[in-house]
Amino acid sequence: MTTQIAVRLPDEMVRFLDRSVASGKAASRAALVAAALEREMRLQAAQQDVQTLKKKGTADDLDELVAWPVAHATLDD
Repeated sequence: MTTQIAVRLPDEMVRFLDRSVASGKAASRAALVAAALEREMRLQAAQQDVQTLKKKGTADDLDELVAWPVAHATLDD
């Protein structure tokens, strides 16, 4: 589902959108804006992950599971 919204942007940003569409770098203004928002969403999620790791540390319940095969692995030639 999509929702149409009206957004005011500085003229230079609109010119950038139009140049990107005209050059084929973006399919449409909306596509470029959506891609930029998706990048911002991923950035904010990553920043939240960093804050969580700073608070809680990197250790988790799977550390021992990963360590065991590393310690017991053998290589066949």
